[in-house]
Amino acid sequence: MLRPVTDTDGAPFWEYAARGELRVQACAGCGELRFPPRPCCPHCQSFEAEWRRVSGRGRVWSYVVPHPPLLPGYAELAPYNVVVVELDEAPRIRLVGNLVAGPGEPINSLATAGLRIGTRVRAVFDDGLPRWVPERS
Repeated sequence: MLRPVTDTDGAPFWEYAARGELRVQACAGCGELRFPPRPCCPHCQSFEAEWRRVSGRGRVWSYVVPHPPLLPGYAELAPYNVVVVELDEAPRIRLVGNLVAGPGEPINSLATAGLRIGTRVRAVFDDGLPRWVPERS
């Protein structure tokens, strides 16, 4: 499976994820949350940043079911989903991942027919990768 390619700005995101924490970059000047990570705040142009822990809760903003899978290594897992999740704390921040039945479950563990935009989700971590599970009411 593909692993993230890290750069200097994004490396802390993956270090926190490896510990099971969802954190996003925040401007130390104006406090605005931002993702993807970058050296300069797009709101106030400050170069000071910090990493803030967020709840990991959000909603499915969009999704796709690749047909056929784009990479051969994913073919045996098809059908599977790729979701875009809008975070509760920062609706302009959207993270990409997979909606799974539970922590440690494969990316094809939920029926794709049940996917819905607006589904409430929360982050879980599998081998340092953020994944998403439906929140139970």
